[in-house]
Amino acid sequence: MTTSTPGTTRKPPRPQAVLTVEQTQWLSPHLVRVIAGGEGFVDLQECVATDMYAKLLFARPELGLQPPYDLGALKEELPKEDRPVKRTYTIRWIDRDTRRLAIDFVVHGDTGIAGPWAAAAVPGDPLVLMGPSGAWSPDQAADWHLFAGDASALPATAAGLEALHAGAVGHAYLEVDTAADILALRAPEGVELHWLLRDGRTPGTTTLLADAVAAGPWPEGRVDAFVHGERGAMKALRDILFKEKGLARSQVSLSGYWAYGREEDRFQAEKQDPIGRILED
Repeated sequence: MTTSTPGTTRKPPRPQAVLTVEQTQWLSPHLVRVIAGGEGFVDLQECVATDMYAKLLFARPELGLQPPYDLGALKEELPKEDRPVKRTYTIRWIDRDTRRLAIDFVVHGDTGIAGPWAAAAVPGDPLVLMGPSGAWSPDQAADWHLFAGDASALPATAAGLEALHAGAVGHAYLEVDTAADILALRAPEGVELHWLLRDGRTPGTTTLLADAVAAGPWPEGRVDAFVHGERGAMKALRDILFKEKGLARSQVSLSGYWAYGREEDRFQAEKQDPIGRILED
């Protein structure tokens, strides 16, 4: 029998969907798309937001753990380093008719967990996720649209651009490594894409995004902004959007997807500390 401390409520475990990798596609030298589906698709949560994201679960193959994972039991049975780890990723697209979805992964060699997994994924591999969830969709009534993000935000930005109405106008600032990483994104003719190239500089160490937005055109009217990427860059853009441009919170979706020099577990834990906060509640 499970007991709990008086005065506390234990949240039920989030349902897991166990999908099967069907194919992978290299979109650029640093971005690989994993397409997955299968019977486990029925276990996905419903979500209608344009920016959908899910928690992916990765287990060490040599341990032979079988999904779905009993995370509560594994927390008691295994040391922390042997438990499945969670990584948050955008759902690039989801097709409920064919019961398939796509997730795009940034890959920088052997760095990290999710990127190397995606680079090596083959048909038949399991993809375990919780979600999707999300809240943001573009404000179709806005006078113009602003997008700003690095490679980690490309999937969500691409989905946002595709969701705009045909007459939408605006600017999208997209930071990638080199010209080989530029993608053929679908966007309304009135939305100008500005590709910002790091040219070998380490991700998370430049001011490209903030500099471009600060110096770029700022059309008249009400803007709807979607600004996501490395935490330090997001803090710089926060100051530009709210302090310099005077935008209201309701006009801006702004979030740090990752932080330079941090593994995701530490990055997530720091969200409750001053260093990790981008917006004050």
